[in-house]
Amino acid sequence: MSELVKVRRLTDEEGRRLQRLVRRGEGKGKASVVRYRRALVVLASAGNNTVPVIARLVQTSPDRVREVIHNFNKMGMECLDPKWAGGRPCQITSTDESFIVETAKTRPEKLGMPFTHWSVRKLCRYLADNPTRKVTIGRERLRQLLERHQITFQRTKTWKESNDKFRDAKLARIEEVTTSFPGRCFAFDEFGPLAVHPIGGCCWAERKHPQRLRANYHKTCGVRQFHGCYSYGEDTIWGVVRRRKSSKNTLEAIRSCRAARPDGEQIYVILDNLSAHKNKKTKEWCARHSVELCFTPTYSSWANPIECHFGPLRDFVLNNSDHPNHTVLTRRLHAYLRWRNANARDPRILAAERKHRAEMRAEKRRRWGRPAPRAA
Repeated sequence: MSELVKVRRLTDEEGRRLQRLVRRGEGKGKASVVRYRRALVVLASAGNNTVPVIARLVQTSPDRVREVIHNFNKMGMECLDPKWAGGRPCQITSTDESFIVETAKTRPEKLGMPFTHWSVRKLCRYLADNPTRKVTIGRERLRQLLERHQITFQRTKTWKESNDKFRDAKLARIEEVTTSFPGRCFAFDEFGPLAVHPIGGCCWAERKHPQRLRANYHKTCGVRQFHGCYSYGEDTIWGVVRRRKSSKNTLEAIRSCRAARPDGEQIYVILDNLSAHKNKKTKEWCARHSVELCFTPTYSSWANPIECHFGPLRDFVLNNSDHPNHTVLTRRLHAYLRWRNANARDPRILAAERKHRAEMRAEKRRRWGRPAPRAA
């Protein structure tokens, strides 16, 4: 029995870059749109969403989704960039390119040069005169080559990695519950801040006659937070808009997940490590009502299955909008969620997928001689 197609476990840096790209976007150029859609596929797969769910999310075929996932597993973040061919044959070998890239990423001080960073002119002179490997290249060609290898001139930043000593165990638990109990698995997260002011975006319009949004100089309505819940098995989202994040609002969201399965059997809620999610009262309530909280590792909220669904929510509700107040914004957000849930996958396809996963689990248990788990 073949295994489900899924991306490998992301590193912390990859997860943050994908999450930032899906939530904020990169503009609407041709290459940026391709990067956004591919990043959405990878992030959705990292959140344990199945291929049909991802295909519906990005409006493409399941085969294309599988192709992107396989490319990411082989190439990493480089697979997000479109590869358009054409032009004159390159005069610089691949070995020269590797040497140029490594030199550009090395601090000049380590190579005996008296400055802290390269300019394009200084790097060209160094490559042409260095004793290790001489490479003659023009400034414009050097700039293009560095850009193709994602080497850009940018500000230095601090780095951050997950310091959670239980990182692997938490990720493994999330994978286990989404695979073994998809019908009883939920995800919760806050989406915001939601502000009332004109937000730029994209739309179809006559050439050189774009739609206009009013200017806004006063933002007096404050912000709100959307507390969203996602049913992993049914592929549906619901939630409410609150004034702020709090343990009380978190508990209300978890109660709504419990109400979706009122049979009293165990359910699983995936959420991040916000302090409002770890309140003592919340944990006690969950213990009494058979709710297991599956926390994502620190600095790894990309592992939450609901994260990838916030990208389209921002794109189709917030971008290119000018809501007069929070009441209208909330109504339009809920209207979009009703439309999204009403246009979900065919229940027959969903049932067939669940049956297939159940058969795979049964086959593995039979092969390894393991007892069947409690019915979910």
